[in-house]
Amino acid sequence: MSGSDATQHSSAGLASAPVHVKLAVDLIMLLEQQQLSDHDVLAALDIVRADFQKKCRVGGNSTSHIPAPAS
Repeated sequence: MSGSDATQHSSAGLASAPVHVKLAVDLIMLLEQQQLSDHDVLAALDIVRADFQKKCRVGGNSTSHIPAPAS
C-alpha cells in the first residue's frame, strides 16, 4: 500500500470512528503541532480533565464555562 493509499485508508477508518476517538486524534495532532514539553502537555491535560469533571459534578454544560441555571 502506498503512502497515499494508507492515508486514505486511515481517513476512512477515522470517519467511521466514535466521536471520542476523533476528538482524541484532533487533540493529539493539536498538541504535537505546538511542540511543547511532555510536562507542559500533561499538566494542561490534568487541568482540562479536572475542569470537565467539575462541570459534570455540578450539572453544568461540559462544553461551556457557563454553569447550568439553578432550579
